[in-house]
Amino acid sequence: MPILNVTPLSIQTIDLSPGSHLLIPEVSWEQYEALLAEWGEARRVPRINYCEGVLELMSPLPAHERPHRIIADIVKALLDAQDRAWEDFSSTTFKKPKRAGLEPDTCFYIQNAERARSLMRLDMTTDPPPDLAIESDVTSKTTLAAYAVLQVPEVWIYDNGHLTIYLLREGDYTESSQSLVFPALAIATLVPHLVTQALQVGTSSMLRDLRKQLQANEQA
Repeated sequence: MPILNVTPLSIQTIDLSPGSHLLIPEVSWEQYEALLAEWGEARRVPRINYCEGVLELMSPLPAHERPHRIIADIVKALLDAQDRAWEDFSSTTFKKPKRAGLEPDTCFYIQNAERARSLMRLDMTTDPPPDLAIESDVTSKTTLAAYAVLQVPEVWIYDNGHLTIYLLREGDYTESSQSLVFPALAIATLVPHLVTQALQVGTSSMLRDLRKQLQANEQA
């Protein structure tokens, strides 16, 4: 995905083609919020992230969108098998005023599912951040920097058949072989395997097989 740098003056005239990825420096918080208001937070394209004065715009391809939706279905199946509560907040806009704004590909409240259940508007000065965020094919460090400002404890990045787990430790993300959400599972290898299976045989078929396997393991 190409990355371009443009001036803040071109913000209002941006026309992104599919697969484009733009980084725009020296953008104020007020400009970012005005852009959200003009384009509407409910739009799917472009995706808009902001961190410490840098605006990031992305127009994902279908190849970007499919994996993170499949991974979201996998997460739900695993959580359901463990009889755990969850709330899927998808690509909701999360904002830490004056510092960062972010639209995850997919995100979940798990530990904080009960607190998030009835939230229709989020205030990151009082509400907790998502417990898990999932991104597909991230090519900019701006995204992880924004997650760090928002204090999301765990981020998964899926890229070209590989899953990297990032855990927030002392304000920065470090790679980990183990997930906080699923400490007993080899998530870094399990998830890519299941995504590949979904693309080969279909997501519904993969999920049915996964649920049967999880149920069999529970009964064993």
